[in-house]
Amino acid sequence: MAILYDKDESLRERVDKCLEDDFKHNAIETAQETFYNKRKQLVEEMPDWEGLRQSAIEIRNEVTRNLDFYVKEFAENAQAHGCTMHYAPTADDALWEILDVFEKHGAASAVKSKSMMTEEMGLNEVLEDAGVNVIETDCAEAILQTAKSAPSHIVVPALHFDREKIAEIFRNERGYDGDAVPEHITHFLRKIMREEFLSSEVGIRGCNFAVADTGSVTLVTNEGNGRMVDSFPKVQVVVVGIDRIVPDLESLDVMMALLPRSAVGAKMTAYFTIDQGPAHPGESDGPEEVHVVIMDNGRSSLLGTEFEDMLRCCRCGACLNICPVYRHITGHGYGSIYPGPMGIVLTAALEGYDNVGDLAYACSLCGACTDHCPVHIPLHDLIRDHRINMVEQGKNHKAEVPLFKAAELMWTNLPVYRMAMKAGRPVMQALSKGEEIDGLGAKSAWIPVLKGWTSSRDMDVLSETRFRDWFEQHKAQREEASKTEGGDR
Repeated sequence: MAILYDKDESLRERVDKCLEDDFKHNAIETAQETFYNKRKQLVEEMPDWEGLRQSAIEIRNEVTRNLDFYVKEFAENAQAHGCTMHYAPTADDALWEILDVFEKHGAASAVKSKSMMTEEMGLNEVLEDAGVNVIETDCAEAILQTAKSAPSHIVVPALHFDREKIAEIFRNERGYDGDAVPEHITHFLRKIMREEFLSSEVGIRGCNFAVADTGSVTLVTNEGNGRMVDSFPKVQVVVVGIDRIVPDLESLDVMMALLPRSAVGAKMTAYFTIDQGPAHPGESDGPEEVHVVIMDNGRSSLLGTEFEDMLRCCRCGACLNICPVYRHITGHGYGSIYPGPMGIVLTAALEGYDNVGDLAYACSLCGACTDHCPVHIPLHDLIRDHRINMVEQGKNHKAEVPLFKAAELMWTNLPVYRMAMKAGRPVMQALSKGEEIDGLGAKSAWIPVLKGWTSSRDMDVLSETRFRDWFEQHKAQREEASKTEGGDR
């Protein structure tokens, strides 16, 4: 698998770097506010938004419960329309199948439209190592490819670059000599991309939804590059995840009513394409060959587990657009091509706890992602399940168990509790090291367990008086005052 792009740094190390990047925070905050407000308005205009969500849940669950049937139905119908089918249990299998296509045609160039599945398998790097010139044609992906940067969002992957930086990247790497006006940069890209489209031998694309009963594949974009990719090259490779299938066109209609609204707060994207096999005789454009690679890559392992609901995910990014943690640690803090709540669940489930470290703890468990998800995946519950599994498997921090055992002893034993509270104030005062405030602050960030909190927050020192003692004293005073008032009468 290639879901993780940064295995050498810990979550803490990545987060520390990202917390210093004010531009990323501001860009994500702006995007979140924009997408949220636009989505909110469209949802309020929908006559039965919750009914639509429920229909989508039922559609996705139907496919999950009968996954083998729908994968077979889609494959048979796609093959009947002239597609060559390839089955890939793992990402490595998918890479070999795609390399075989290039070898068969002696192809040395390819144009790609945006695809998270190809990001997941690390396709670009493998093709480039094999001598293939791969061109990302989506504007944001072209920026990332030129900058050699990982995506920071699954819908708007170049969110972490501003226009000045983008202009600088293209000046240094692709000969751009213009200013930072987005339209001018886009015209530059359009000019050089046209040549790539006309000369490319293979087109590579992902698939938002595959329709089982028609064998169709769909592409949802806001740029025309997607249609260029599936129209100009004579050979086309389509990568389809087994969790991207819907039963029929009616089901597709339901999902498409949810996807753009949830992703970017739009009723419909600029381009929505349904393809069905290679070009027919007499058609002016379209590929002569279509190779469909159906990839599992660990998804079937989620069946029958607590993480099965994750197979409903339609990759809209709505959970990222509402997540407070994502806003602060940014997409790159997760170290995975899938950031945010959905990324935590999926990456930990597919990569394993040994490879993801503390990723499951990059969440406040506030539940906003679950409420916001169009197919109501209980994301925060699944993240909590990951944490439970890590503890049960001994993958958590070694200090956690004795600390929580000590806390359990304190909270369940009154004499121990009283002794701890009595000793707590002088100990905390000593640890504060003369802070002006009466509490633990940044100067106490050297303390191993507390530093994760006190390095950026203040923690009050325990009061000299217990609340219970204060309450009893206050109660006695009230009673005495009441008796005095009664005697005066």
